[in-house]
Amino acid sequence: MEEVVWMVFFFAVAVQLMYMLFIFGRLAFFPNRPQKIPSVDSLEGVTILIAARNELENLQKQLPILMAQDYPSFEILYVNDRSKDDTEDWLREQESRYPNVRSVHIRYVPDHVTAKKYALTLGIKVASHDVILLTDADCIPVSDQWIKRMTAPVRTQNKTFALGHGAYLEVPGLLNKLIQFETLLTALYYFSFGLWRAPFMGVGRNLCYRKSFFMEKKAFHGLWHVVGGDDDLFVNKHADKTNTSVVIHPESVTMSQPKTTFSEFFTQKRRHFQAGKYYRLKDKLKLGIYTFTHLVFWGSGIILLTMQRSWEPIALVSGLVLLRAALQYAILRNTRKKLEGVGKVLWTMFFDFMYLIYFWIIGTKGYLSKTVRWK
Repeated sequence: MEEVVWMVFFFAVAVQLMYMLFIFGRLAFFPNRPQKIPSVDSLEGVTILIAARNELENLQKQLPILMAQDYPSFEILYVNDRSKDDTEDWLREQESRYPNVRSVHIRYVPDHVTAKKYALTLGIKVASHDVILLTDADCIPVSDQWIKRMTAPVRTQNKTFALGHGAYLEVPGLLNKLIQFETLLTALYYFSFGLWRAPFMGVGRNLCYRKSFFMEKKAFHGLWHVVGGDDDLFVNKHADKTNTSVVIHPESVTMSQPKTTFSEFFTQKRRHFQAGKYYRLKDKLKLGIYTFTHLVFWGSGIILLTMQRSWEPIALVSGLVLLRAALQYAILRNTRKKLEGVGKVLWTMFFDFMYLIYFWIIGTKGYLSKTVRWK
């Protein structure tokens, strides 16, 4: 029995290290070619699209920062999804003040569609420009170069998708540290596979594609019944090795307000996990192999430590655990430095173990759930 556990442990270690060195390592350890920003004369018009419901306070904070973007031709298009606060009145006032601010107001949502997909579809249909840059109502670009950075692959490289990083504001507390770890780990996954020309998802907090492509694919055809997935499932369905690029630069990042209670965070994550079951099989395998061997690594390692009576096998297991922890720390530190411009990541092994428990409990509930909703 012990020999079998040793074999399983070594297999899990080998797979984990292969992923870290050869897949995640490309993002973390290899230099990326800086994307050149073209001259002002060649900058194509862009529509920034935000769907919002009862988000007046966030919109009031967001609009001045979007208006300050260093870009010659863009519009800000808000889709107000049945808000019960003063969003509609405030948006109409902003339209009268700023010529490049527009809004669409939804009164009802048909029964056969999901609310956010319906809102985004209406917004994209009436967008003035072919280049669509998506973000959320609680997201704020960290730089006035955000539009230039995020849309460059679509405008200048003939790409269909440009995948960006959506970070969360750091605040004190254990929940926020878990959110920071989970968000950075998710970014590591989809940026790394994107660099390997095997893209599988993006985040709606920071995503760019063309209106013409969206209309050609008949919007969210085949995805209307899924509550989430307006971002990751749309990318998963249509992204491939030639039409997708990742945008790696601190000036391309958006910053969002994090959830403040575990209940809100777990509800949000259940929606994300529920969408994940609709991924393509090959993409489920990309993540599934890593996450399953992550579970096996910790499980078999703990079992081995409890079975030993001499220090040599205990030292071997502990050494491999520390080796993986050190490599993971270096990868996450370098990844965050590339994406956000800062390399501070602490307690990675602790949160790695916490993430293991969270992933298999909340992930399983989300995967099996049929009752999640957007707002």
